[in-house]
Amino acid sequence: MSDRDVFEYALLRVVPRVERGECFNAGVVVYCRARSFVAARTHLDEAKLTVLDPAADVTGVRAALRAVEGVCLGGDAAGQAARDDAGRRFRWLIAPRSTVVQPGPVHTGLTADPEAEVERLLDLLVR
Repeated sequence: MSDRDVFEYALLRVVPRVERGECFNAGVVVYCRARSFVAARTHLDEAKLTVLDPAADVTGVRAALRAVEGVCLGGDAAGQAARDDAGRRFRWLIAPRSTVVQPGPVHTGLTADPEAEVERLLDLLVR
C-alpha cells in the first residue's frame, strides 16, 4: 500500500489585458480527494504586472488572488462556496473564465503531503 495519494493542481495566471493573451503565473491551487484537501497559495509579481499593463489594477488583482485562497479555506472566507466540499470548491476555482485571474489546465501527481506540495509547486512554478 502506498503512502502517497493522487492530487490535482492548476496554476493561477494573471492576464492583465485579456485581449492580448499575455500572462504570468501568480499562484497554484492543489486538490487531493483522498484527504479532502484543497488549498491555494499566491504570489503576485507587481513588476511583471505593470510591465504587461502599466494601468493594471494591482489592488484588484491582489484581491482576486486572495479570494481564491479564501474559497479554498472554506468557512466565512469562502462566501457562497462555504458549504461546498473541497472537491466542489476546487472544480469551481478551475472552471474556465475570461477575467484577469484565470486558472490554467489541471495536472496530476502523487504526494504524501498535499500541504507541502502547494508550497513546492509555488516555489517551482510561480516564484
